[in-house]
Amino acid sequence: MPPAPPLPSVTVVLDRHDDALHTHTALAAHHPPFGRITLHPGPGTTSETGLAHDLLAALGKPPLLPGRFPAGRQPAWEAAAAWMTALPVTRLTVLRAHRLTTRRTMRLLQLQALTGIHLTLVCHRPHLPAALHQALRTADYSLTADFEAARRHYYGTPIAESPAADEPTEPASRWLTLPPLDRLVSYDSPRPCTNPCTPLPIAWRHRPPPAPLTTSTAQRVAHRLHTATAHPRLAAAVAAALITGASLQQLATACPRDYDDAAATLALHDRARYTDGCAAYPVPPWAGIFLRAAACFTRLVSGEDQELLAAPGDRAHLLGVAETARLRPPQPPAARRQGPVGRVEWDWRERQEA
Repeated sequence: MPPAPPLPSVTVVLDRHDDALHTHTALAAHHPPFGRITLHPGPGTTSETGLAHDLLAALGKPPLLPGRFPAGRQPAWEAAAAWMTALPVTRLTVLRAHRLTTRRTMRLLQLQALTGIHLTLVCHRPHLPAALHQALRTADYSLTADFEAARRHYYGTPIAESPAADEPTEPASRWLTLPPLDRLVSYDSPRPCTNPCTPLPIAWRHRPPPAPLTTSTAQRVAHRLHTATAHPRLAAAVAAALITGASLQQLATACPRDYDDAAATLALHDRARYTDGCAAYPVPPWAGIFLRAAACFTRLVSGEDQELLAAPGDRAHLLGVAETARLRPPQPPAARRQGPVGRVEWDWRERQEA
């Protein structure tokens, strides 16, 4: 392994007179597509989890992660680190840093060590408060009170103007009907391989490949998934279903080592050959972001041998994310519906084939 690049020095900006210009400039620099995040912590909160939720909100995510977690602790910091690594985020500016507790500041320093971001803490006071000074004792940091120097840290060097965000213009309430989701709740039961397995590229002998999404549809799907959930594994499972046409049971056979970021492939396993057997599927760039986030999140939370994507027990949460993003498989004609109008029938195609 090559040596890790040295971490950039933490920058502490002293806004001596609490000048609104500092706050406005830092907030104007916030532009996730350019890798710049400005975090304005919510007032009145002192918990570390609350700060992680603020960070997820700054990344454009709902702050709560669905599902149950060991010891009842939401892995919000791990989720934030995973998204910052995958997007990627290169600069994080934190306003009102003089209000941070020592433990919250240490969390931010740990996040910097994990992701390699350039961290800027804006202290709206003429001197460092005791809590911030204590947290920075073991960190490499520099102080500046110069506004132009601070602005360069907010934006990076050279300073670039942020273009208008290229977001979909169609209504977010409109459903996207996507045929690759037909088999997501299929009743097949693939099992993961117990021995090391390096699958060959998918040959599509037993079923036609899912039609690739058009550029505009992929852009809309990615935008909706990014804003539908902060849970990297659930978002990645929906993305993987769209590029593979696989069921949830087969998606659950993948572990972090089955995603090859350099080769842009995802391996799924099926040792009993319910469908296509073990195979490696190509991953388009729009879906790679979600799989990178899921791989980072899974390694941080549970290690290399756990599921990369949603597990079968996550089915309700997975379908909830897809429905929040207004993504669904083709629906039955009105005359053949079994549920109430407006409810997504995920297993209609499966029941029809059965």
